[in-house]
Amino acid sequence: MQNISEIEELIKLISKLPGLGPKSAKRIVLKLINNREELIKPMAKNLAEIYKDISRCKNCGSLKSNSKGCDGCENNKNKFNKICVVENLADKWSIESSSVYQGYFHILGGTLSSLNNEKKEDLLIDSLVERVKKENVDEVILATSATVEGQTTAFYIQDSLKNTKVKISKLAQGLPVGGEIENLDDGTLISAFKNRKNF
Repeated sequence: MQNISEIEELIKLISKLPGLGPKSAKRIVLKLINNREELIKPMAKNLAEIYKDISRCKNCGSLKSNSKGCDGCENNKNKFNKICVVENLADKWSIESSSVYQGYFHILGGTLSSLNNEKKEDLLIDSLVERVKKENVDEVILATSATVEGQTTAFYIQDSLKNTKVKISKLAQGLPVGGEIENLDDGTLISAFKNRKNF
């Protein structure tokens, strides 16, 4: 790339995205440079708008528009009595696409031991407890991954909810040990939801 610092920096940034390494990042950067008007200009504008207007809801953890508010919290016409707790937005999207679950979601934003420099409060466990107390919630479904981090987080959430009367369930086996929700097929997800058990 002729050691142009701006290009090298862009390659480094793109290679940090999931599933991309330096070679893929170089191909993407070349594609962008060769299609400046069709790709770079609208992408830069869109990224700036997302940076300015999209943030994480401090109540449910979903993405929200700063100008319109959170659809999941404010504009939900359906009244559910269940909250499914997931680690990240990709997990929520996977469960939604399987159509196996109808209810509210609570997106933690990670797991306890994968937080690195983030604070434990960033996981929104306190806001989950508040939602259970304020909303008419009968069941909290823990849909954390079958990894050590996911299980540790699930036990911590169970402990945090011990003073509420809510039923706590965990997705059934069929989730492979060490498996992550977003990588599961619809059949496995459906089985895990239907056969969930008290936690």
